[in-house]
Amino acid sequence: MKIRDVLLSEYGKASSIPSPVNRMMTDFAIGFRDGYDINLGVGYVNESTIPRQQILIACEAVLANPQKYRASLNYGGAQGSPNLIESIKKFHIDNRIGGITEDTFNTRDIVIGANGATSLLESITHLLPAGIVFTADPMYYIYCNDLDRKGFTVVAIPEDNEGLQTTLLKRKLEALGSGKTAIQFFYVVTVNNPSCTILSNHRKRQLVEIVTELSHKVGRKIPLFFDNAYSDLVHDSTVEPLESALCYDELGIVYEIGTLSKILAPGLRIGYLIGPKGAFLDSIIQRTSDIGFSAPLINQEIASYLLDNSIETQIEKVNKGYQEKAKQVKTWITELLGNNVEECRGGSAGFYYYLTLANIATDTNSDFFKFLTRTTGQADIDGPSQNPHPKVIYIPGEYCVHPNGDMVDIGKQQFRISYGFEELPQIYAALKYMKDAIDYSHEKL
Repeated sequence: MKIRDVLLSEYGKASSIPSPVNRMMTDFAIGFRDGYDINLGVGYVNESTIPRQQILIACEAVLANPQKYRASLNYGGAQGSPNLIESIKKFHIDNRIGGITEDTFNTRDIVIGANGATSLLESITHLLPAGIVFTADPMYYIYCNDLDRKGFTVVAIPEDNEGLQTTLLKRKLEALGSGKTAIQFFYVVTVNNPSCTILSNHRKRQLVEIVTELSHKVGRKIPLFFDNAYSDLVHDSTVEPLESALCYDELGIVYEIGTLSKILAPGLRIGYLIGPKGAFLDSIIQRTSDIGFSAPLINQEIASYLLDNSIETQIEKVNKGYQEKAKQVKTWITELLGNNVEECRGGSAGFYYYLTLANIATDTNSDFFKFLTRTTGQADIDGPSQNPHPKVIYIPGEYCVHPNGDMVDIGKQQFRISYGFEELPQIYAALKYMKDAIDYSHEKL
């Protein structure tokens, strides 16, 4: 009798097939040569922004004060460190994101995730029934791929320069008719990944109003999650100060997801959720307990110390660095790629630019992609098989737009580049290679 393989759940079967970005990054990483190949696809923060010395000081201070930072090297509670929760409250009340006051937290609470903000997003998909999820297009592809694997139906609404277009959203909702009852939640990244488009306060307020009205129509609260991963990295002084969507929420449907990864260090794995007290937040806490409690307690206490003692200086330093890089990279994009760029989003917050090329494909089957990954089959372009010419990685737009959405065609001409991780000389070199890739693509037309 033939023995069958391990029996997988539907989610297990879907997860046994790597996502497109997973495959691409893995394939590239296998032969990646540090200091030679250039990775503009990775979403890592710049190493120079991580406050190593301050983290060392914070660790020593935490260990030296067991009265305040109790049992910091032991297990923590499922909700998170009380010290860190209070530090996050103070951090928000001090107008890091405008409008939040002490009263905001009278009916709301904070939960620290088990492993960064992503673990909280993953918990949402376990705790809410499968159904329809609305988001922006281009979409946060990593989470939306996970939603697909979990059996959710993602409906992506194209954005403009203010974020998700609420007029298009209203049309989609109207077209659903009685199908609105299948809507489970809304997920919006306030500084969008991949495009770094900043969701305007006006649009944010409109979204809260739309979902509030929808909740009344279907007879239950529909959660509206705002992912604020990059909201502390608005480095353009001309941008209006961001307001918290919690300030518009009268029904108790708004949840905000934050992280300290971008302003302190991803390795601390500190993500948190702010939302109305009640059954859903309780279920998040239990889910966090089930998967191993919140983030390592020592990391939480270090983060608490840093928030209490040096966060303003740290944020100023981080944003100054990204602002300088954003301006320089934009200058090079204009100089090197010129009229070949039909649209360029980003540069005011976070550390991504999202480009649309004019009549040039950027997908993984394109000449542009093959040139940069040295897979054209032409020796003069690819270089020796044992030691190819420098490769450049980016995130193709085909992975960033929803495959059933309205942006599929234009997505094949788009791509995301990060100016976060690599230093300026490597970014300049990568843009020069991209110029050559565009010329090569024109020749192949």
